[in-house]
This record gives sequence, structure tokens and C-alpha cells, in this order.
Amino acid sequence: MTEVTDGVLHTLFHSEQGGHEQVVLCQDRASGLKAVIAIHSTALGPALGGTRFHPYATEAEAVADALNLARGMSYKNAMAGLGHGGGKAVIIGDPEKIKSEELLLAYGRFVASLGGRYVTACDVGTYVADMDVVARECRWTTGRSPHNGGAGDSSVLTSFGVFQGMRASAQHLWGDPTLRGRTVGIAGVGKVGRHLVEHLLADGAEVVVTDVREDAVRALLEKHPTVRVAADAGELVRTPGLDVYAPCALGGALDDATVAALTATVVCGAANNQLAHPGVEKDLADRGILYAPDYVVNAGGVIQVADELLGFDFDRARAKAAKIFDTTLELFARAKADGIPPAAAADRIAEQRMAESRLSRSVTAVA
Repeated sequence: MTEVTDGVLHTLFHSEQGGHEQVVLCQDRASGLKAVIAIHSTALGPALGGTRFHPYATEAEAVADALNLARGMSYKNAMAGLGHGGGKAVIIGDPEKIKSEELLLAYGRFVASLGGRYVTACDVGTYVADMDVVARECRWTTGRSPHNGGAGDSSVLTSFGVFQGMRASAQHLWGDPTLRGRTVGIAGVGKVGRHLVEHLLADGAEVVVTDVREDAVRALLEKHPTVRVAADAGELVRTPGLDVYAPCALGGALDDATVAALTATVVCGAANNQLAHPGVEKDLADRGILYAPDYVVNAGGVIQVADELLGFDFDRARAKAAKIFDTTLELFARAKADGIPPAAAADRIAEQRMAESRLSRSVTAVA
């Protein structure tokens, strides 16, 4: 365990994946809460990112995931043009077994103790109803129900933004911003994936899905019987004639084996941290596979919850999420001009925006 913990601390303080401003370990024994809140950057404003509720194998694994997710949110918010830095929280445990009102209220008190440096929202394992409970203890809570002054389910605009990223990928690769006649494979048909299926079917695409939860697949087929089903992600990525692969479950979906087996020529999905390790983006490029960076195309959800802080207006938020199409096209053009993979180009742009904001704040402070 010491070696794993040391590995997390090395990531935090010494590696290029670190540089986080603050990491808070939270515990409330009465409710069973064990959580990690990671703030990567507040260069562009208060950190904004969701709360993941997941049964991690170890506490060290939970910390590592929080660090990675928070860093991704900094880049996502920067690329989306939001006045927010990046943060993320994880609650350790199986939400089906330990989630309770008392636990969520305790979590809300920990978020509130940060005084607005971190604004929370929904993520895997948490829902609008959960954020309504958290908000009773913490005013820095988004993703609440409309009844409680919130925007509701952020997966609506997350899926819409991913669809815009797919349209931009199609425009860049095939010269037409539509998926009509294309075959799209979606791994994970939960909150975001099921909405994405609807966008694609309406656009005329053929859709193949897989999910570890059989009930999610059954529910989707009841509504959309024309959708095809693959046994698992391994079978899905090997589907003959696949044009687009959309990882929409947990991170790390693009590992060496997956990249080697992919039949698709585009990867564009909703999952965070899709690249299993550095270098995967180059492997995709070497195989001629166009990768739309996850934190660029899945920003619709954070755009939606950020708008909630202004007094939510769905049309305004949707219009901003629609710009993911233009952002993705501009990113592909930048990557081509610089001779680097799109993921590297996105990192450069996001890092430049954060650096410029830090410099501006430093100059203002000196003045």
C-alpha cells in the first residue's frame, strides 16, 4: 500500500500529470462517507467538475482517479471557454449499497467548507436527486433539478456536444457534417450514451451498442429496436465496417489492444480520460484514426451546469454547446498545421489559455 500511496504523491508533486493546487481527503464515519476532492487549477476561475460515486478497489486508486479527472476538467473548461478551473470529487463505495441522505449531506458540508473554490455537479454514480440533497448543505452545487433552481440532467447537453464533435469529425474526414449512412459503435448506453443513440438515429446513422449492464441494453432496444448489439467492447471495436467508435463509459478505454484492433477511422465519445497512457494518441494517428479529444467534445454537460450559476437558460446553454462543432474543426486544423495529434494540440491550447490567465492575474496583482 505504501508503494501505491507514494505513487499517488509522486503524481501530485512531481509528474507532468500533477501540479494540483489542493487535494482534500474527506471522512464522516457516522454516514460512511469517504471522499476525495481534487482541485487542479483555479487559473480561469473556481474549479468546476462533477462528483463520481464508485467502488474503488483502494483509497489510493480513488485519489489517483480524482487527480486525473480534475486535471481533465481544467483542460475541458479551458477549451469550452468557461470562466472556471478544473476540479473533481470521488466518493468511495458502491452507490447501490451505501448512498444515503446522511452521506450526501456530509459530503455537501465538505464541499461547502472550501468556500466556493470547488463547484460540484453530477458524474458517474450521482444524479440530479443527489445534487438536490447536497445543495441543502452547499450552495456551490449545480446539476440540481429545475424545481430546485437547477438545470436538470446534464447528460442532455453532454450527448449533444459529443454529437457535434462527431459531425465535425465527419466534416474533417469525409467532407460532410453528417453521420448519415455511417456505422457508429457506442460502448456504454447510460445517461449520455442513450441520448447519443437518439441523435445518431435521427441523423440517419446505423448504431451498434454494448454495455456491461444488460438492463440498459434491454431498455434501449425497447425504444429503438433497430439498434444492433455487440457482446462486449472487444467485439464492438472489431465490428466490420465500423466508421466511428464512441467510448461512453469509464476512462482508459483506448489502450494498446483496443487501438490495434479498432476498425473505425474516428474515435469520438463521451467518456473522460479515454487514453489509457501517454503515447496512445500517437498510436491512433499512426493508424490513420482521427481522435476527437474527449474533454473537447464532452464539454456540453459542464457548459450546461456552468450556465446554471448564471440562472439557467437552456437555449443559451445549447447554443454554446453547439459551438463544440466549430471548436473541434478548429482543433483538427491546428493539429494538422502543427503536425501533431489532435490531443496534443488541444493540450497546447488549453495550457496556453490557463497560462495567459495566470499571467494576467499576476500583472494585475502587481499593479
